[in-house]
Amino acid sequence: MAGQSDVSGPDLTQGIALADLTPDSPVVGHVGDDAVVVVRKGEEVFAIGARCSHYGGPLEEGLVVGDSIHCPWHHAAFSLRTGESVSAPALTGTGCYPVTLEDGTVRVGPRKDAAEPAARGEALQSIVMVGAGAAAAAAAELLRHEGYRGKIVMIGAEESGPVDRPNLSKDYLAGEAPEAWIPLGGDERWNELDVHLVTGVEVSAIDRDAQTVRTATGEKFAYDALLFATGAEPVLPPIEGLSEVDHFTLRSLNDTSRIIEAAEAGQRALVVGAGFIGLEVAASLRNRELDVTVVAPDSVPLEKVLGKELGRLVQKTHEANGVNFRLGRTVERFAEGKAHLSDGDTLDFDFVVLGTGVRPRVSLAEEAGLNVDNGVVVDENLRSSDPAIFAVGDVARFPEPSSNAPARVEHWVLAQRLAQRAARVILDLPVEPLLLVPFFWSRHFDLNLKYVGHSTDYDDIVIRGDLDERDAIVGYLKQGRVEAVVTLGRARESLRAEQAFAEKDQATLKSLLKLD
Repeated sequence: MAGQSDVSGPDLTQGIALADLTPDSPVVGHVGDDAVVVVRKGEEVFAIGARCSHYGGPLEEGLVVGDSIHCPWHHAAFSLRTGESVSAPALTGTGCYPVTLEDGTVRVGPRKDAAEPAARGEALQSIVMVGAGAAAAAAAELLRHEGYRGKIVMIGAEESGPVDRPNLSKDYLAGEAPEAWIPLGGDERWNELDVHLVTGVEVSAIDRDAQTVRTATGEKFAYDALLFATGAEPVLPPIEGLSEVDHFTLRSLNDTSRIIEAAEAGQRALVVGAGFIGLEVAASLRNRELDVTVVAPDSVPLEKVLGKELGRLVQKTHEANGVNFRLGRTVERFAEGKAHLSDGDTLDFDFVVLGTGVRPRVSLAEEAGLNVDNGVVVDENLRSSDPAIFAVGDVARFPEPSSNAPARVEHWVLAQRLAQRAARVILDLPVEPLLLVPFFWSRHFDLNLKYVGHSTDYDDIVIRGDLDERDAIVGYLKQGRVEAVVTLGRARESLRAEQAFAEKDQATLKSLLKLD
């Protein structure tokens, strides 16, 4: 996580030569015990905290784009002028340090306090968020950062409040991250931001005429703007006998905690489904030295998303670490303490984890009369058919920028970025045309994948580099147009691809894939 102290490079209070700074090439140094990154832009020089506030990624290894710098780990972005976070998954800044330039020498002073934002959104007495996940957290942080001083109510069905959900199937489930890392902000942060957080309670109704929401406990909350961020819920396959065995899905901290309890009590895990969640769960349970078997109808894991070659690499990596696969099969029923497969074979197990997809949680939106079509339909500013209600995250169906076709994208970082955009619109702040690029990462033992873009029906795959050496870039094309890119290693290329997608710059994308 962010916050570690690692001092290296020159003492920036003593100064460095301007001539030694190449434009747009970050240099790391320190001011006292603070790691600071320095960036030259023409004759201007900027200095901000060098460690990403998300997980502590080294910004000196990132990419400078205009007046911002992008983290190489998970693509958060920060303003070079202020140190503020300008794009999730980082929700807070890294700090800004004053720079003086005299006689060709650049010197950096101690961190300066951020200015109090001017008040905004005075006409809005209350903003209510239905859902208390990462999207709601990102919106709340931005609203306060931009000067909104009215009431914020965040209502979540889960007891935990906002959490770092990608970590639930990765480090936390694997036993490599403490539970203290999982909350986003935590009670102390929400108190500091004066956010009224209501957890463990479902919203049962939205009265659009009265602009109120009612919870299952009977509480009512009035809103001037409502952020609908209910997310998605797991789909349970219709397997005979499923209700008679210990089975789990994974969407919440409570889900992961229950899987950990089962893993500590048992030895044999059956994972149904070979998508990203199922495979990340398999890797994490193997890290706990359980016997893990994955059953899925696919002939190659993740082939539809990643293609056959990269899918086979994922499978080979899992098998090298002891995961067993039963592919091209389904679980037909559970009986006599065994899983009965479609090929007639049986498997012993202690518990089952289901990674069989999700569906958007839209019933509340439907009951409220919003326009729903495989998600809550919104415009490019995330506004629903009711102008006071905005939908973001897994539940939102928005015009995907590259095609302008309606899409519902289930990526954690994108959910946060959409929420940040909605918060700006709610405060009547200027926004650029919708150019948000889907991005996610997935870890399978020593194999780390970063996916940028959005492609559901590519017709060509281009691989450059060495997959086995974890040093490659993979492009997914449709009719000659690059729609998505996956990188193994090559963090800077992943950042360049993201920026190229944002700018609709096919020339750069094809150059990265050596197609020009």
